[in-house]
Amino acid sequence: MKERIIESRSNVQRFKNGLLASALTLGVVGFAASSAIVADNSIAFADPVRVDAPAPADFTEVVEKVSPAVVSVQVKTEAAPADFDGRSFRRGMPDLPDNHPFNEFFKRFGEPRDFDRPHRRGRRFRTSQGSGFFISDDGYVVTNNHVIDRGKELVVIMEDGTELDAKLIGTDKRTDLALLKVEGEDFTYVALADEKPSVGQWVVAVGNPFGLGGTVTAGIVSSLGRDIGAGPYDDFIQIDAPVNRGNSGGPTFNTKGEVIGVNSMIFSPSGGNVGIAFAIPASTVKDVVAELKDDGSVTRGWLGVQIQPVTRDIADSLGIDRIDGALVTEPQDDGPAEKAGIEAGDIITAVDGRAIKGPRELARIIAGYNPGARVDVTLLREGEETVLSLELGKLGSREANAADPGEDKPEPASLAALGLEIGPNDGGDGVLVTGVDTDSEAGEKGIRAGDVIVSVGGESVDSVRSVESRIATARKDGRKAVLMQVQSERGTRFVAVPFPKG
Repeated sequence: MKERIIESRSNVQRFKNGLLASALTLGVVGFAASSAIVADNSIAFADPVRVDAPAPADFTEVVEKVSPAVVSVQVKTEAAPADFDGRSFRRGMPDLPDNHPFNEFFKRFGEPRDFDRPHRRGRRFRTSQGSGFFISDDGYVVTNNHVIDRGKELVVIMEDGTELDAKLIGTDKRTDLALLKVEGEDFTYVALADEKPSVGQWVVAVGNPFGLGGTVTAGIVSSLGRDIGAGPYDDFIQIDAPVNRGNSGGPTFNTKGEVIGVNSMIFSPSGGNVGIAFAIPASTVKDVVAELKDDGSVTRGWLGVQIQPVTRDIADSLGIDRIDGALVTEPQDDGPAEKAGIEAGDIITAVDGRAIKGPRELARIIAGYNPGARVDVTLLREGEETVLSLELGKLGSREANAADPGEDKPEPASLAALGLEIGPNDGGDGVLVTGVDTDSEAGEKGIRAGDVIVSVGGESVDSVRSVESRIATARKDGRKAVLMQVQSERGTRFVAVPFPKG
């Protein structure tokens, strides 16, 4: 099955020869250093850290018990039909005159129909494979959404070669999970782990890499909570067990035979394993599968805000020490946040008392609530803590629209110290950025001509004079930077533009 791959453009450095010489050199240095220590009794060292850990386990028993629960998922998808006019058989050939003898060749060997009349080919299918596993004895199977995406026919192939037609129960694209069902009972199944894995613990991956069903690989948990930019709910387990194309949807087990994660992505410059793979945590799988089993879809709470991280520059511009929380760049129209009074520039620091470290944690926490749930949102506004109670909506596809940047650039006023030129915004609220010094702080922060500055220092601006006034106030208050709310074609965000030193 095609595996989602995170491409790497870094060059891989090769090890040089001379390891033996290096080892010999180190041996000499070590001896000399040891002699020096013995001669000088004044040098003392603390006791080193020692770990009395067992040797790596034999995974035979685990594999024997869990392998019957791991399956291959065969997916037949319909390829897009194509028009045929004979040109596909002469790809790379120059256009030929109508009376050229090669035209007769293409007519006869390209397609036994009228060469000059395009026609439609019949439906074409292609088959691909991924992995999955039983989570119940009555035939529920977990796999990845990208494994079965656009599949017309789904077949589950068991360890003994038995093929079973599968029905799609539901999918969740945001977490890349899917739930299938086959008819039957008394299937061998595995449990999703309750305990969070630990970095360094042994894991075993079982799956169908490159179509080779029942393949077992082992490694360790390399890291937890990885955010790789795949979506708003990134919380991947990173493992170094060899995982390749076709392992998608397959389980990763701990030494108890419990599933700690579902393999979803690999990091690879070549398409093969390089020791970095990412699995969806069992805790996420449990929540998603439970909802898919109920009604075939996942519903999530919706707060209705655009958010961004609180950087050190932004914290300095607001005169606060903390850099945790999620900064609201814009509450969405008629959303729960706007109705409750949350404003652009507020920093959400907790939900129902659960601390928020950053935007992705806020997204995951809100998604864990059902639509209609009431939550208490703690936020920081102008240095003061406020708690608002609101009712969450249902997550949909609504997105706030960026303001029209406008085309006119009337009489720019120069804010040379910050590298900005601004003018009135005839297209709406705020002021229009008409020019940016690319070498300035504003340029380095990504502000571009055509952007619209909506607020400065937490207050709305509608003229050049109001911008200059807010900048002067920030300087007077001893701020290291001035906070600007900027709208562009990419959306709305806050930018802390530092004042030049001196």
